[in-house]
Amino acid sequence: MCVTRFVFLFHPFPVGQTDRLCVSVPIRRAAMAEHLSQSELDYPFKLLEYFNGFRVSKVIFSACELGVFDLLLKSHEALSAQRVAQELGTSVDGMERLLDALVGIEILEVEREKGTALYSSTDVANLYLAKGSAKSLHDMIVYQSQTIYPLWNNMADAVREGRNQYEKTFGLPSDDVFQAIYRSEEEMLKFMGLMNSSWVLDGHDVVTAFDLSRFQRIVDLGGCTGALANEIVKAYPASNVTVFDLPEVIAAAQRHFCLEDNRVAFQSGDFFRGEIPTADLYVLARIVHDWSEEKCLALLKRIYETCKPGGGVLLVEALLFENRRGPLMVQIFSLNMLVQAEGRERSPSEYINMLNKSGFCNVQVCRTGKSYDAILAIR
Repeated sequence: MCVTRFVFLFHPFPVGQTDRLCVSVPIRRAAMAEHLSQSELDYPFKLLEYFNGFRVSKVIFSACELGVFDLLLKSHEALSAQRVAQELGTSVDGMERLLDALVGIEILEVEREKGTALYSSTDVANLYLAKGSAKSLHDMIVYQSQTIYPLWNNMADAVREGRNQYEKTFGLPSDDVFQAIYRSEEEMLKFMGLMNSSWVLDGHDVVTAFDLSRFQRIVDLGGCTGALANEIVKAYPASNVTVFDLPEVIAAAQRHFCLEDNRVAFQSGDFFRGEIPTADLYVLARIVHDWSEEKCLALLKRIYETCKPGGGVLLVEALLFENRRGPLMVQIFSLNMLVQAEGRERSPSEYINMLNKSGFCNVQVCRTGKSYDAILAIR
């Protein structure tokens, strides 16, 4: 008999958006919706906020690319717009408007001294937006700005055609997703920086969603820079992790994202075609969502056949609610899979169904309450 267990660590979403598979809460949805609808009919505040969302994103992206947060982090005092513009080689007028917008979205602080506005970073900006921070999301932001943002300009075409938009956006063939993503070393490093940022931020939560201490030999399939592998060995000191990825990715990872922990090893290969290394646990983090169900099933069946009884697979993905009411960001991520890849985000039951079809029966689901969730299946 197949067994499925749901685990719920933390629930940050507003009441009314909860996944009924995990939590059962009485909700007066009709009354809430009616109230919100009436408010929006009077004046569409929420719609206008959404309309301008892309502008807010570009404010943050542009400030990162210009080096605003790095300059303010290094400075020991608040700076005027004129000083920031001089240091970064921009117009004073443009920089002043950009800094004011960053104050408006509460990323910077401002004070006036003798009639001059002086700007300084918030703790959040210093921690996540400056390059020098250990938790910097700078690489993620650059990739979002320079790759994801242009692709999303063709969202309507992606919906019409049902396929990614690399050809229209960058003039690249769209049939081989990762050939497009890794179209140059520069682009590969941008993507790898994105993945690295993701696991610096979310890695600990997903690898501790379940107790993985019984798995000593772990293979992170498509493990990219080794950032998630590093989080695994930190959480489970007795484990050893092999990062398994394409040869060009492994070479770039070892050149640019070198890990000092000797419990993390790198091995090149193709998990769709070549031999998969032997392991007690296989990790697929943000891998299954890239592909069609057919390709996912083929990969999961290969893992099942390689896996010994008692071994397992850990899927790390952003999970949709079964009732299709959210979470909003996961729905947005699913659209991104349409515009950039071949796959989609899925609900727990869809992942469980694929795992069951592949032979795995003992399945546990855990929502972390953050960007990515975890599913553990045992053979």
